[in-house]
Amino acid sequence: MVEVEITDSAGRVSRGAAPTGSSVGAHEAYVLRDNDPAEYDGLSVHRAVASVENEIAPALVGSELDDLAALDRRMIELDGTEEKRRLGGNAIYSTSIALLRAAAAAAGMPIHRYVGNLLGLEPTATLPVPSFNVINGGRYDDLVQPFNEFLVMPYRGASIQAAIEMGVRLFGVLGDVLTEYRGRRPQVAPSYGYAAPSADPRVVLELLSQAVTRAGYGDTMAFALDCASSEMYDPGTETYELNGDRVGSDVLIDYARQLSEDFPMIFVEDLLDQDDWDGYPKAVSSVQRTLILGDDLIVTNRGRLERAVTTSAVDGFILKPNQVGTITEALECFSYARDHDILAVPSGRSGGVVDDIVMDLSVGLGVPFQKNGAPRSGERIEKLNFLLRMAERIPDCRLADVAAIARF
Repeated sequence: MVEVEITDSAGRVSRGAAPTGSSVGAHEAYVLRDNDPAEYDGLSVHRAVASVENEIAPALVGSELDDLAALDRRMIELDGTEEKRRLGGNAIYSTSIALLRAAAAAAGMPIHRYVGNLLGLEPTATLPVPSFNVINGGRYDDLVQPFNEFLVMPYRGASIQAAIEMGVRLFGVLGDVLTEYRGRRPQVAPSYGYAAPSADPRVVLELLSQAVTRAGYGDTMAFALDCASSEMYDPGTETYELNGDRVGSDVLIDYARQLSEDFPMIFVEDLLDQDDWDGYPKAVSSVQRTLILGDDLIVTNRGRLERAVTTSAVDGFILKPNQVGTITEALECFSYARDHDILAVPSGRSGGVVDDIVMDLSVGLGVPFQKNGAPRSGERIEKLNFLLRMAERIPDCRLADVAAIARF
């Protein structure tokens, strides 16, 4: 990954680093790598670092920090490509984060408060409810689980402290439930949740329900899904993997509808392929008991979100600023969503960073809930620690009321 440092005239140092994702939408800002198999299996980023040192830095040094949008636009224009392919979205976004932090420091404001000020938002006393990606799908040696993430959300937690403890404790109880089901300790998946124990999504949700009941959280915990269906989509046959079969979008939509009626489901993300503009409006119309969110469909791109709003394709979208490549563009996408009653859900990435700026966005934008990953590995635990710190710093802090927007 790339890390960028900015030193201002007062000697303050601000840093930014762009995360990556394992499930990456085709329309995201380009991650510039060296593609040299002899170094980090081709994933090294010397070219992106050179972009910062040789082009971005000379264009920005000496600038004032009072207009973040103008600085981001300068980088966009310097790159000159649609998906930031020349300089690299990772180079531009890392710099954009550092600029945001530097601007907040120069203004003498906490970053989350500065973010809210940029959009004219009143300071909020609420914190977003974290969701936990506890079971990870994908292709394993003995099975293929078509849905990428099975999440739990302590949506009726009494406080952020209680909600975090519920998520962490449930993760432990779930490990015991899966051990009993498989006869061995569950494998740690690439995204640090437990490896899916079954190819059938319904079985996975039933095991989650057992864990919730055993932990005593039956009335306070809900579920969510990230299907990441582009990963299982065959464009040749226009079909998806599901329970060992290939099915069309109508079957998959109906399957999701049935799951949402049988389990308390806050949202279903990326139910269909990232370019299925015909299918998503059908899903929104058909699946009434949960929110339909777009991630790979939208990629935090205002133009794609506008199309989704026009066609009634989503109820909300996943806010991942690195997908579009600058803080300014991500905030423009959020503003458009807010103006059109579309929910924004900030999220980390599977290839995450410690001290992720997405946490400041979550608090500053006053969102009701966010995606945090499994409560395992440092960069994910840090996101939970961030929320605990915010609870101490924000007067009269309370947890957002997700029950008010739940549809089950």
